[in-house]
Amino acid sequence: MDANTMAIAVLLGSFFIMIFLRFPIAYAVGLASVLCLLSMGNSLNTVCQYMVKGISSFSLMAVPFFITMGVLMGSGGISEKLIALANACVGWMRGGMAMVNIVASYFFGGISGSASADTASLGSILIPMMVDQGYDADFSTAVTITSSCEGLLVPPSHNMVIYATTAGSISVGSLFLAGYVPGALLAGSLMIGSYIISVKRNYPKGEPFSVMNLIRQLSVSFWALAAVLIVVFGVVGGVFTATESAAIAVIYSLIVSVFVYKGLDWKGVWKALDDCVATLSIVLILISTSAVFGNCLTMLHVPDLAANAITELTRNPYILALLLNLILLVLGCIMDMAPIILIATPILLPIATSIGIDPIQFGIMVVLNCGIGLLTPPVGAVLFIGSAIAKQPMEKVVKATLPFYICMIISLLLITFVPAISLWLPSLLG
Repeated sequence: MDANTMAIAVLLGSFFIMIFLRFPIAYAVGLASVLCLLSMGNSLNTVCQYMVKGISSFSLMAVPFFITMGVLMGSGGISEKLIALANACVGWMRGGMAMVNIVASYFFGGISGSASADTASLGSILIPMMVDQGYDADFSTAVTITSSCEGLLVPPSHNMVIYATTAGSISVGSLFLAGYVPGALLAGSLMIGSYIISVKRNYPKGEPFSVMNLIRQLSVSFWALAAVLIVVFGVVGGVFTATESAAIAVIYSLIVSVFVYKGLDWKGVWKALDDCVATLSIVLILISTSAVFGNCLTMLHVPDLAANAITELTRNPYILALLLNLILLVLGCIMDMAPIILIATPILLPIATSIGIDPIQFGIMVVLNCGIGLLTPPVGAVLFIGSAIAKQPMEKVVKATLPFYICMIISLLLITFVPAISLWLPSLLG
């Protein structure tokens, strides 16, 4: 075994051993990188240099701002207003509260950009409300956790910023635009699945549709939805960079939460900022250690080796696209979202582009695959949050989620094989 092969074995072997031993992912990534560099005879000073370089990016400054914006808006009483707006839109249908859950996640995801925040905020309100109206608890939880993945696709999503930075030379604004139609597709497929189950189980309808009620709820929710307009249209229109728009959105969110909706006082603001620091510390440690891991992969030519190994299996682009999705889905079962994006993107993106998948389309595929991973054991963070909120056994929630997995996989396949779903809106707006 030559030195290069030995270093690859040390890097990947130690990483997966620590993953299965349930090490925190940041420690697993960092320690595996250190062991690899030591086996190659490199100085540990290299680790510090790569870590600093990994987070010394102007684009990555948008990530803390987007997370702060989501926490402020989520803590400021936005959830109830978005639920009321969703109820005015779709609550009249059979299984109306399930439809409200899905549509509210689409709205709220555009503010928080986080599936975990969506599940925690909306789930704590909607799951008990659905159970009180006669919906099964496991069904209510399944709807909540699967619809929360819409927030990963609908901008502003800090995971898309991480992908754009990792992939390089990709417009954050184009990625933001590319997420709207796939997010709507996912919402539509989940609504179809919910409707079929609701008819079968005879779940109740909501109040009849009212245009005046819809207009009233839109006027109340406008201030919350305007935060997304500031970010998206500011970036796409070239008025701001992604980082500048994120900073402006934080100031706007603070004003709306404290002075307009009055859901936060200044004590609540400090608590929200404290929560932000806890979240950001995890994200930035992951990014910095993953930068070291990524540099190790590059030095050892792992992306080239992986590309050659996968393409040797088959030259059929459709099968290769399915293999890429399968790899990402398997990784999602054992790793969290950010490290998958940081580690897998440099390896899999060249393969995707070689079979004609646009980098922006591939970004949407990566994000949705990782979102499905958040719902699958053993490392399904959103699955655990939903089960804890509903006080339901994880096994029962997983069983109730099976029909929605099918809806999500159908959406994923459509996004994979119909590029226009992701690329139409960015192409239309240039």
